[in-house]
Amino acid sequence: MLQSTRDLAELRQRLLPRLSFRTPAAAGPPAAVLVCTSMGCLAAKSEAVIAALKEEVAALGLDVTVHETGCLGLCKFGPAALVYPGQVLYLGLDPDAVRKIAREHLRDGRLVAEHLFRDPETGAAIAQLPNIPFFRRQLRAVLAQVGVIDPGSLEDYIAAGGYAAFATVLGWQPEAVVAAVSRAGLRGRGGAGFPTGRKWAAAAAQPAKRKYIVCNADEGDPGAFMDRSIIEGTPHAVLEGMLIAGYAVGAQEGIVYVRAEYPLAVKRLETAIRQARRAGLLGKNLLGSDFSFDVEICHGAGAFVCGEETALLASVMGRRGESRPRPPYPVEEGLWGEPTVLNNVETLANVPLIIRKGPEWFAGIGTEKSKGTKIFSLAGSINITGLIEVPMGVSLREIVFGLGYGPPAGRELKAVQTGGPSGGFLPARHLDTPVDYESLKELGTIMGSGGMIVLDEASCMVDVARFYTAFGQDESCGRCTPCRVGTKRMVELLDRITGGTATVADLELLEKLAEDVKDASLCGLGQTVPNPVLSSLRFFRDEYLAHVKERRCPAGRCRKLLH
Repeated sequence: MLQSTRDLAELRQRLLPRLSFRTPAAAGPPAAVLVCTSMGCLAAKSEAVIAALKEEVAALGLDVTVHETGCLGLCKFGPAALVYPGQVLYLGLDPDAVRKIAREHLRDGRLVAEHLFRDPETGAAIAQLPNIPFFRRQLRAVLAQVGVIDPGSLEDYIAAGGYAAFATVLGWQPEAVVAAVSRAGLRGRGGAGFPTGRKWAAAAAQPAKRKYIVCNADEGDPGAFMDRSIIEGTPHAVLEGMLIAGYAVGAQEGIVYVRAEYPLAVKRLETAIRQARRAGLLGKNLLGSDFSFDVEICHGAGAFVCGEETALLASVMGRRGESRPRPPYPVEEGLWGEPTVLNNVETLANVPLIIRKGPEWFAGIGTEKSKGTKIFSLAGSINITGLIEVPMGVSLREIVFGLGYGPPAGRELKAVQTGGPSGGFLPARHLDTPVDYESLKELGTIMGSGGMIVLDEASCMVDVARFYTAFGQDESCGRCTPCRVGTKRMVELLDRITGGTATVADLELLEKLAEDVKDASLCGLGQTVPNPVLSSLRFFRDEYLAHVKERRCPAGRCRKLLH
């Protein structure tokens, strides 16, 4: 049990050697293998890979340890594993492959070429992770420890500098913590981009004795897995962010609202909470201070609307997940009527970095109004799908072609969807758009929580817009009429367009209705559901007109229009 900040510092010094061979400069024979056990790699049977590797290492009598780690990012090529020292990355593994790696690399020092990364353009094999363009072009800050530490090890996290930021702020006045986060320019990573420091300051100013910190881990966007991957890869970073937030605003209780369909994230959070309590990093009088804080998990049932803050808080309190009008805002009246700060996973995971490296460091990354890095899940028609972290302001072109190597051979990029089902489409001619809050908003889409889907010329933009509108309509809580009824009428109009029975008047009605739903809906869900329709009308109106006037689907996707 850690009794003071000095205890924590001394423990870290004792633990440092366990990570020494995982530093970029480390050399020597293989000492450890970290195998990705994110949900993607687990689905590709990485547990069997770990079992086979451990068995072979033991049979060969090697002094090599085998650990789990979080998502390394190259999800398309999993299961993946890193060999230390050297950070040699192996992909596409199965039990036979790791037995061979154990014999040839771990024992004999020879690389196993067929499981190294291959550059999609040149075909060249690249062994070390830092030399792979997919990683070299990123700036991994929140994800920096993923692939280095075992997410199930508190000792690994502490050795990597974990909880040092929390220990630091215990020596500050709470208002100094709020000021540091404000100076950094951190904005909410859940989609809206509200300044985190301003939210914390509003909560800190409330006179209530009881306050809450709620972590929004209800990631419901189709194709998005940023927050899940952060929790699976470095759960203690989220807890540390909550601790710092609690200290800054005067809260004593924290709740992680995580959807129950994220079993691995829940499991790793439970483990991390248990470890932190046992170590004296959650509970009463933390590290010998007057500050007490504890965290509980609330399982969400998987409703997309519960990503909206008021609906989420209603769900935590055991009510139907419906949004409510604001004000009062949650920082004034949140859980059980008490001031509540609600931040998403990525926002909170950034906080320890800001304290440890300084707000100036954070503010020096990104653009004038969008600071720091952003994590995206890259999916769709693209050569490399996976998880990336880049500085705010990087261009769409750099993400799609620099990191993802563009669409597969023979395919042409048609559009990029940002912001998940609540976002919009940007055509190929806008590839040089900087990815930041303001630039995306100007073009009619949003940052969202970080889902990014690449579409090629085989995609019908009307059909894709219909898919996301139907998703939003299904997920509407139904409380307000514009969202409940308006989105249903929108789907009906889109059905007529894709079915070949719509008129030009229907198209005009769809556009007006989309604007009305956007303007009149109660919460963020209804206000953003029309985005796919409005952005596709803005940039791909010719496709709508082809459906309506010529009874033709240019992409050949709408079955009722195939002749």
